[in-house]
Amino acid sequence: MTEPKRTDPRAVRSKKMLKQAVFSLLADNPEISQLTVQKIAKRAELNRATFYLHYEDINDLLRQLVHEIFADLSENIEPLLQLQSSNEQEQLVTLLNYFYEHRKVFAVLVEYPGFKKHLSNLLKDTIERRREAKYGNSARKAAAVDIVAASLLGIITWWIKEGSQYSAEYIAGQITLMYKREYL
Repeated sequence: MTEPKRTDPRAVRSKKMLKQAVFSLLADNPEISQLTVQKIAKRAELNRATFYLHYEDINDLLRQLVHEIFADLSENIEPLLQLQSSNEQEQLVTLLNYFYEHRKVFAVLVEYPGFKKHLSNLLKDTIERRREAKYGNSARKAAAVDIVAASLLGIITWWIKEGSQYSAEYIAGQITLMYKREYL
């Protein structure tokens, strides 16, 4: 029987440093076209060969970053779909804490239409699934999913870019007040 291949801790560390370098560079200048392998490697204090050991090119690195972010985000959204579990306010706070912990990354990525659209679609899907689980095919009137998702995305975007002095608990409370009659 073969043992599963172990991940080299140096590879994990190098990839983490390269990813942090990308976010740091994008925070300085959000133009992806200005990213170069040389700039990323220099900022990460690694060499270009290390970059190419892990990624084919910059697009491969960005693709993997976005994939990881949405995998993590989907994992953090999953508790919101468990209506029987703990308090909905606590679930929302948990999700908002994820955004807060990664606010620098999201503040950069949310500027890109593709990322923003993907995030909006994730929010729409979550809202639709929650409504279906909670109310079924109820004839109750509710705001369109697109409108609710767009407003949530706007709130989250504003919060991570300009309102980070507010806690996740405060923002969750404000969202709850806004949507008290809505079906999130």
